[in-house]
Amino acid sequence: MKLQMAKNSLFAILLRSPWWASLAIAAVLSLLGAALLPEGYRAVGALSSLPFVVVGALAARRQWRLPSAARVTEIQKAVAALTWPAFAGLLEQAFVRDGYVVQRGTSAQAGAKRGAESAVDFELERQGRRMLVSARRWKSARTGLDALRTLQAAREAADAPDALYIGLGEFTDQARAFAAEHRIAVWQAAEVAQSLRGLPLGAAAR
Repeated sequence: MKLQMAKNSLFAILLRSPWWASLAIAAVLSLLGAALLPEGYRAVGALSSLPFVVVGALAARRQWRLPSAARVTEIQKAVAALTWPAFAGLLEQAFVRDGYVVQRGTSAQAGAKRGAESAVDFELERQGRRMLVSARRWKSARTGLDALRTLQAAREAADAPDALYIGLGEFTDQARAFAAEHRIAVWQAAEVAQSLRGLPLGAAAR
């Protein structure tokens, strides 16, 4: 059985936080241990900070290559100016680079309802696990519940383990709650910028 860290556990929150937050906690624990514990127990107190050092190192590794806020805004504007064929081509390059076998459209969803089929733009497969991706509405200023419900219906019809929705705009509270409940991954500007790192976006991205 594959163990998964609880989303709202302390260490999961720290992994999503700036890397220095974990190291700051580790430093405070070490100082408190040195100041308050008897001499024979100070080494044990110092070891209690080790998990936070490890989490800080993992967070730093994750965040090292993340685009800056300015770069995210820059890429968001460039991507919003693209046509669907151009954006779809970039996404396909990014997925292939990340090790996925990419299939356009919904041919794997024979028997699904037409509305469910239209929600899926890519079917990805990596290490035997499939993911359905909906990205055609990436320019929408606001994503509501209906778009995610349609993707979930397609996912259930195709019996696919994973689903991803890509949208640059705001998500309603209901849409976010639905995505969380059904474990639908959501990519907005930051995730799109990270995925498209190094790919040519044209003059608008420069």
